[in-house]
Parts: sequence; C-alpha cells; structure tokens
Amino acid sequence: MRHDGAMNRLIVAALIALIAAPAAAERARVAGIAPGPFPTGPLNAITDVPGVAVGQVTIERGDTIRTGVTAILPHGGNIFAHKVPAAIVVANGFGKLMGLSQVQELGEIETPILLTNTLNVAEAASAIITHTLAQPGNEGVRSVNAVVGETNDGGLNDIRARAVTPADALAAIRSASTGPVAEGAVGAGRGTIAFGWKGGIGTASRRTPDGFMLGVLVQSNYGGRLILAGVPVPPPPAATPPSADGSIMIVVATDAPLSDRNLRRLALRAMAGLARTGSGFSNGSGDYAIAFSVHADVRRTPARRAAITAYPELANDAMSPLFAAVADATEEAIANSLLMATTTSSRDPATGTIRTIPALTADMIRPLLPAR
Repeated sequence: MRHDGAMNRLIVAALIALIAAPAAAERARVAGIAPGPFPTGPLNAITDVPGVAVGQVTIERGDTIRTGVTAILPHGGNIFAHKVPAAIVVANGFGKLMGLSQVQELGEIETPILLTNTLNVAEAASAIITHTLAQPGNEGVRSVNAVVGETNDGGLNDIRARAVTPADALAAIRSASTGPVAEGAVGAGRGTIAFGWKGGIGTASRRTPDGFMLGVLVQSNYGGRLILAGVPVPPPPAATPPSADGSIMIVVATDAPLSDRNLRRLALRAMAGLARTGSGFSNGSGDYAIAFSVHADVRRTPARRAAITAYPELANDAMSPLFAAVADATEEAIANSLLMATTTSSRDPATGTIRTIPALTADMIRPLLPAR
C-alpha cells in the first residue's frame, strides 16, 4: 500500500490519538495479521510443540528496573542426559549468545535455553548450571554448556544494576509449563524496544501439511522500518527517529525428526520472517535463531552416544513446508511481541529523565491493512 505525504500525516495524527487512549492488547490475528496458509496449533505458541515448556520471571522495581528472564525447555526430562539436536544461525553477530560454539561444533543442546538482558547473561548461566547439576543422574557431570541469549534492554531498564539474579533465572526454569505463553512486556521482554514501539516476547506456531508442528518464540529489541502484513507502519511520533540497531532472539522448536544440519537450514529460514518485518540487520544488531527438534528418535541419549547410531531424519525434499512454516511463524511471533506489549515508562538513573515507550495496538494497525 502506497501512502503520499498527506496520507502519512493523517496516519501519524491517528497514531497520536490512539497512543493517548490505548485499547487492550490483542494478538496479531485479531488485528488481521495471519501470515501464510498453514494452520496454527491450539495455542498458536511454541508450546504447541509436544513437551516444550516456557517459564518467565518479570522484574519491575521502582521507576528504573524493567527486565526479566524467559526460559525455554525442549522437554521435561533430564536435558543433559537426553540432549536434543540443534543449530544456531547468526545473521549479524553483535551479541553475546553463550554456548554458541559448542552447539555449532556438536549440533546439540543439553540445557534449558534462557533469554535475558545483556549484562545478566552470567547470572542466567549460573542458574542453568545449578539446575543441570541438580538433576538426578548428573552427579558426575563436570562440564555444562549453558545456552543463554540476550538483548540490551538498557533503554527502559537500569541495566547496570544487573537486577536479574541466579534465583530469578532458576525460578523461570522451575516455573516452565506447556500451556499458554504470556507475551509482550514480560520476562526477558519487559524492557525491550522495537522500531520505537514497546517490544517484548511473542510466540506463534504452524502445523505443516505433513502433520509436523513448529513453534517460534522471539525476544524483540531491534529496529529498521516496521512492516506488518506487508504494510509499512510509521514509528511513534518522537523528536528523533528510532535506531536500526538492537537485537532479536528467535527460538524455533519442531517435532519433525531433523538432524542439526537440517535444523541449521530451518533456523536460516527464520531470518526470512524477520526480514519481512523490516529488520535493518544493522552493524549494531544481534540477530540470532536457535532451532531444535524434540522428536524422541533423534535425541542424543547416553545409549545412542555410546554406539554407532543412525538417527531417522526427514528427507531434504520434505523440508520446504517447514521452511515456509518457520518464516510465517517468526513473522507472526514478532507481531505478537509488539501488539501484546504495554506502554512502559522508566527513569534514566544517570539523567533522572522519564522515558515512555508506547505500545503498538491492533486499533492502530487495522486502518493500515487492506480491507478483508
């Protein structure tokens, strides 16, 4: 849809009015954003993938702390003993993804995946290690590859206070459930910003024609030129335009039997969904996708690791529906992370100034979309 200057001014005026009187948060599908032809799972969430659980701890203290932790567990058992095949793709590496090199080397994940803010990666890793060492059967474990992703929420959070503790991160792991996933300004998305709007946690899922389930969870904190359902969305009115810098963590789960090689191909296609939303992929952006399979027959169990083993794997020719599904689910998860967020204010501890980041709502989006 093309807008001339007069139309753009009308849109901005309408946005100003809607920001002043925001409506209740609604998911992307309510606003008319439903990428792709495949159906969603029952929850339209990463937890539609059997066994995948998500736990979150949101930390808000006074007028300066806006942060948290989000935990994704591939299954409910001992993940260290029953590792899952996995892969990580980096579109731009301005980030601090702990555990990256071992996942790339061995093609497997052996712990919960935690998302948090940039300066609390160490605390999240400490919680993962504590959790893993405490699992029955892990009494002899002396090495743990904790996987922790991050984005920098310093625009709304006093990040130097390092408010997330190992106890907070451990609570996120222990509270993980396979039910509905809270979205928006929660968990690791409490203090994030995307395209000048309030970012956060978002999730979505797809079922392929072959019957496989795929789910995506994102932590959005990036920039560029926001596009939803193919339509450019103006940034909120501000003295300066939002930066294209920032980061996003994308976590992809599927029950399709995939090797780490095809999981890498799958993670790469998540970036297609990210690109559709107008990501700038800037020099100062950390753009990461982590993909894993929960299929029982591809888990790296102790018995399988001790012998020469052939794992079942979906054929290359059967991957295309999953490629389409991950791009569509990523695009929708990002839209959900924005539309389910709430307007957030915080005080900069250095300057004392109050900063308010408005939430994008379904009511703001509907007038921009083509009539259905």
